[in-house]
Amino acid sequence: MKLIAKKISLKAIEKLAKAKFGNLVKAVVDVEKEIMVVDGELHSDEEALLLSHSSKQENLWGINLYPQLKGEDFIEFDSMINVRPSFGNSSRGIDNPKVREKIVEIVEKLVKK
Repeated sequence: MKLIAKKISLKAIEKLAKAKFGNLVKAVVDVEKEIMVVDGELHSDEEALLLSHSSKQENLWGINLYPQLKGEDFIEFDSMINVRPSFGNSSRGIDNPKVREKIVEIVEKLVKK
């Protein structure tokens, strides 16, 4: 797993995808610290790494990155760690559009295309 606080290239994301899942890289984004962890087997592993770096649970969201795809298809908002009814999210997706927008901004800032 890699903690991304500065830019990572799209080519590096693509290499990670090919090495593990073929077409995607799992990631967890901290929307408060504007960092993310990529390349875990499970979103929960990435979440645990961020929690060990003082991230708060309510700021962590699981996504998948598809380096071969462009536009809206690049990011998939789907993870079991997102199911948190106590934080107003009852699905594997991310129900709050403002949180989704923030995640897109962070990913665009961190992934150099």
